[in-house]
Amino acid sequence: MGKIWYNIKRFFLWLLIAFFGSTILAVVIYKYVPVPASPLMFIRCYQQMKNGQQVKMKHEWVPIDSISPSLPLAVWASEDQNFLKHDGFDIEAIKQAISERDRRIRGGSTISQQTAKNVFLWPSSTWVRKGFEAYFTVLIEIIWGKQRIMEVYLNTIEMGDGIYGAEAVAIEHFGVHAKDLTRNQCALIAATLPNPIRFDSSNPTSYMYRRQSWIIKQMVWLGAFPTTEEDMKEWEEKNKND
Repeated sequence: MGKIWYNIKRFFLWLLIAFFGSTILAVVIYKYVPVPASPLMFIRCYQQMKNGQQVKMKHEWVPIDSISPSLPLAVWASEDQNFLKHDGFDIEAIKQAISERDRRIRGGSTISQQTAKNVFLWPSSTWVRKGFEAYFTVLIEIIWGKQRIMEVYLNTIEMGDGIYGAEAVAIEHFGVHAKDLTRNQCALIAATLPNPIRFDSSNPTSYMYRRQSWIIKQMVWLGAFPTTEEDMKEWEEKNKND
């Protein structure tokens, strides 16, 4: 009996070692290698096939210096204004989301949490999934840093029906490359992110235009997103007392 328990404990020990080793290795690899696809992309393709629809998956990775600087600024302004200040979790935003009636729309997820979910996990609201999300959020905050998190976010997030990432939405909805997106177009893209299937940046509603206007005002207030290490150090120096 003792040998059986020993083998069981040994099995779970190796299982834990394999889990932590493989996940940390994956995060390290994606610090340097473009993310080719996300679980959500494959899930959406499956859903399209199941519903008898044409399978659509538009996605092309581009480095952050090939994306209009207005786009990271726009999503920073609209999605997570404390992105550069928190360590992956915005506790105050989570408390506010829980207390508000529209918490199902807004949620309390940071850009870091959304990126962790997009790259490594599946869409779900279970506690198990959220536990894994928290784990991967900590890893990417430690290993990637803010610039890489933003770069991966802008390349993997769903931005329309079968459209993923900045380059794909720029081409499909505006007929330009991501680096050529205007300030207004970037704000309009950011306005769709609560629900990019419902809100279409190529066919804006009056709500989206109001949202776009608010985002542009926030962009002016924030100034610019620091896309390089030098910019980040300068930003930290200016905001170290906040």
